[in-house]
Amino acid sequence: MNCRHCDSPLEHTFLDLGFAPPSNAYLSAADLTKPELYYPLKLKVCTQCWLVQTEDYAQADELFSPDYAYFSSTSSSWLTHAKNYTEAMTERFVLNENSFVIEVASNDGYLLKNFVEAGIPCLGIEPTASTAAAAEKIGIPVIREFFGDTLGLLLAGEGKQADLILGNNVYAHVPDINDFTAGIKSALKPHGVVTLEFPHLLRLIEEKQFDTVYHEHFSYLSLHTVCKLFEKSGLRVWDVERLPTHGGSLRVYGCHVDDPRTRELSVDALLMEENNRGLQQLSTYLSFQSHADRVKNDLLCYLIEQKRSGKTVAAYGAAAKGNTLLNYAGVKPDLLSYVCDAAFSKQGKYMPGSHMPIFSPVILRERQPDVVLILPWNIAEEVVEENLYIREWGGIFVTAVPEVRNIE
Repeated sequence: MNCRHCDSPLEHTFLDLGFAPPSNAYLSAADLTKPELYYPLKLKVCTQCWLVQTEDYAQADELFSPDYAYFSSTSSSWLTHAKNYTEAMTERFVLNENSFVIEVASNDGYLLKNFVEAGIPCLGIEPTASTAAAAEKIGIPVIREFFGDTLGLLLAGEGKQADLILGNNVYAHVPDINDFTAGIKSALKPHGVVTLEFPHLLRLIEEKQFDTVYHEHFSYLSLHTVCKLFEKSGLRVWDVERLPTHGGSLRVYGCHVDDPRTRELSVDALLMEENNRGLQQLSTYLSFQSHADRVKNDLLCYLIEQKRSGKTVAAYGAAAKGNTLLNYAGVKPDLLSYVCDAAFSKQGKYMPGSHMPIFSPVILRERQPDVVLILPWNIAEEVVEENLYIREWGGIFVTAVPEVRNIE
């Protein structure tokens, strides 16, 4: 396999999590009697451009199916994040009724609804029918396709270039990242701005967030690599912000390479920090496997200890990162009997691989578990706040990454 960006041979493995089903391929009761499709889950690192990427096995149309179960509006904190973004971008770039906004991977309209309410014309691009339909129901126009240069050129030809293109947690999800970036170039007005948010590779490495690795994430990105991706397509990064979302993300601001905007000091400062912390040194990547193994082993030991002491453990959040963790650790219903999730689209289904049933959170009050393992640790505070009643019977909340610890 060669690098998806620079085509250099990929000779080094960053992380090998064995075989696993796609993390968002939730199962029905009928599916439990059928064979389940597993793919290798292995990451390689390119020593030329330092793009970390999955091996080529799963295809995007197999991962993002019409009944894709992830709905962004399920998380209240994510809705707040989206609203704050809308207000900040509207003010910073003076967006109004004469502007045009495109969101790539618009999901269920969680963000664009804010632009609609403000009277700013917008368009969502979303290939999964289930979420696109939800967005259309609240008045958001949606193109149901995967985004790339073909669609970008089509939009440009129809006079639909955007003042602002945004993509929150999609850049890592595209198999052909060069084609995707070229599409942004084509669909962006001459003085338009693109913002992309994605988990920061530096935080993944330093905080042992190996559970953020799954098949739907084709790429794991540093600012250094994103600058190279942009440059190849005639764009450039001119500003960057650090965000707390998803365990530590970046929001990069891009424009056409000939745009007169001055590059902010934030870009050079973060590029220097990444270099100083070893993101362009092979040893940084080759040592990561041992950290992932320790997290996995510690979780197994903890669950076995709880079972031996007669305590009951439930999981909260049927998130993709939870599926990665449980499948790599080999956790089955004998150690963790069920998972709760607030998303109606997941309730009544089963976790891929582990086959744990997914229930509504109301079952927690009925069963009163001693321990609630929060799988989406990035929203642990939100989960605790919404389920404080669990402490009424002495129940505790724990997370497993980067280590098993109680959430006070």
